[in-house]
Amino acid sequence: MSTTEPIVLGIESSCDETGVGIVRGNRLLANAVSSSMDEHVRFGGVIPEIAARAHLEAFVPTLQSALDTAELTLDDIDAIAVTSGPGLAGALMVGVSAAKALALATGNPLYGINHLVAHVGVGVLEGTVLPPTFGALLVSGGHTEILKVTSLTNDVQLLGSTIDDAAGEAYDKTARLLGLGYPGGPAIDKAARDGDRKAFRFPRGLTLPKFVGSEENPGKHRHNFSFSGLKTAVARCVEHFEAIGEDIPVADIAASFQEAVVDVITSKAVRAMQEHGLKTVLLGGGVAANTRLRELLAARCASAGIALVVPPFSLCTDNGGMVAALGAQLVAAGAAPSGLDFATDSSQPVTNIVLN
Repeated sequence: MSTTEPIVLGIESSCDETGVGIVRGNRLLANAVSSSMDEHVRFGGVIPEIAARAHLEAFVPTLQSALDTAELTLDDIDAIAVTSGPGLAGALMVGVSAAKALALATGNPLYGINHLVAHVGVGVLEGTVLPPTFGALLVSGGHTEILKVTSLTNDVQLLGSTIDDAAGEAYDKTARLLGLGYPGGPAIDKAARDGDRKAFRFPRGLTLPKFVGSEENPGKHRHNFSFSGLKTAVARCVEHFEAIGEDIPVADIAASFQEAVVDVITSKAVRAMQEHGLKTVLLGGGVAANTRLRELLAARCASAGIALVVPPFSLCTDNGGMVAALGAQLVAAGAAPSGLDFATDSSQPVTNIVLN
């Protein structure tokens, strides 16, 4: 097995995407994804049991698709990486069970890796060169976190995270209030384009001095996020228009809500980068596709002299390529495999990069 350019198969099943990716070193060879999102639309959110069943049905075809695209067979694979957590327990078990079966059958080393760090590890693909130490902002349906990455393989530090809803969850709940359907992120982003983001001044969670403090005396939630109060404020706003019998200004509410979310996310992320001396930040996660988030973060990073790295959208959402990318980094670094005895961890902390 080549340790400089290992061929790694990556398996992702933490939520509603079944992903199988293959990389050779830092080069993406295949990235097959099967989503069960359409099966969850009528429920307004992901149903864990449905997601797990969909993974079972989609895994073999998705694996075959990835191998065909890469023009490889399982005999060509040097190592296997699989998301061990965080994520939905049942969904994770499908992917991990499949990975263990493949590792046992092929004799390849198996790495159970962190889903969140994989979102960062995808940044090494497509020729992107990241500095030795950099920051990462992960914004998705289940996670909103600011990270300091000294080493992708053994040193990731959590600087801040949401204390309640993730940004993506807030989008989904607000979209439901506005009758925009699921998933909420794209729907609100689209509606906001025709709205006035200054029409309503919705709350910016955890931005008061008592939460933020100062650089010398930081508050408990200086780099943390909270979106539950924002969702409640939108609900009260909608109820107000319903009570007075007026049409709900959906576009204006969507734009104002979105501005409140991205304002807090970008300002806290940039401040965290500055205070930790980080000159590069990688934006990852499904919400990285949001146009206003990209626009405002790019502007604030430019003003602060911080380089912004945003992977292609297909690599921002959950996929097997990101898992394979981190797996290849672990192989190249000589990290010990996880073996076959590890269990899934639905709340795996970001500091636990690989299970062993």
